[in-house]
Amino acid sequence: MSVGIVSYGAYIPKYRIKVEDIARVWGDDADILSAGLMVNEKSVPDMDEDTATIAVEAARSAVARNNIDPKRIGAVYTGSESHPYAVKPTSTIVAEAIEATPAMTAADFEFACKAGTAAIQACMGLVGSGMVDLGMAIGADVSQGAPGDALEYTAAAGGVACIIGSKESEMVAVIEDTYSFTTDTPDFWRREGMPYPEHGGRFTGEPGYFKHVSGAAKGLMEKMGTSPSDYDNAVFHQPNGKFPSRVAKMLGFSKEQIKPGLVVPRLGNTYSGSCMMGIAATLDKAKPGDRIFATAFGSGAGGDAFSFRVTDKIDEVRDAAPTVEGLLADPIYMDYAMYAKHKGKIRLA
Repeated sequence: MSVGIVSYGAYIPKYRIKVEDIARVWGDDADILSAGLMVNEKSVPDMDEDTATIAVEAARSAVARNNIDPKRIGAVYTGSESHPYAVKPTSTIVAEAIEATPAMTAADFEFACKAGTAAIQACMGLVGSGMVDLGMAIGADVSQGAPGDALEYTAAAGGVACIIGSKESEMVAVIEDTYSFTTDTPDFWRREGMPYPEHGGRFTGEPGYFKHVSGAAKGLMEKMGTSPSDYDNAVFHQPNGKFPSRVAKMLGFSKEQIKPGLVVPRLGNTYSGSCMMGIAATLDKAKPGDRIFATAFGSGAGGDAFSFRVTDKIDEVRDAAPTVEGLLADPIYMDYAMYAKHKGKIRLA
């Protein structure tokens, strides 16, 4: 049974802080940082926004975009590394908010920045087996970065929901195949009770990101017998602008292929929402018949690669919910003091 994305929705907070305003506080060179990271600004959650509220907004947009009956959704899985509760699922909040309860299953996923795509794969299995009609997979985060740490320049907020189904007449994109590549590589972690994550320095790039993204991407293309030239667009996990640009070149994809989905310079790294945000941005601009290659990365570490084929349905539903470009437009900028307040870096005694 073929499965695919029958709808999708994104949410990005309005607030932004520029890299130069963070650099000014810590005495760093903003020009060098912006050039090296290829990130100019990042999104910041409002005082009353967290992973749950972001996931709900993305889920509502996904339901609205293709006029989905929520009662058809038999599974809701939310991937994040910033769930608001240690014990209390985000996914039940989302399911209740979109009125998908009670005849459904829900659970929260965690695999750093690829928890959302892992949820897509789980929904593919449930839908493909006939156990559920539709499954909703969400990647959402209000990601953390310690004051003065390199992560603070990119850790952003946002989320994407994808509804997975098996009726080709409803699909905006058929999932042609998927492939995962996973090892135990300690490149990034956050222990229970710790407010900020730590990263393993030299493990972050080569043995972490590049090994697993290229491993998953090459594995899928070998499995399918495809090459970069078979795809119109490509999306890779976006911790910054430099890494996806470099891995695309390593694999043989062009700058033009990754351009539609490369939103990180204006958004930052939305962690579990990162690759999915790139997929959503690409679908917003894709034409029927286009093929999209995507590979997510999660520290710890693993990569999930997907091959999508866009259908005629995309033209019917594209503008029925906010696009990623629309969500990035008209930002509200803040200084570091307001940013620190919004992110809970300043607390009352």
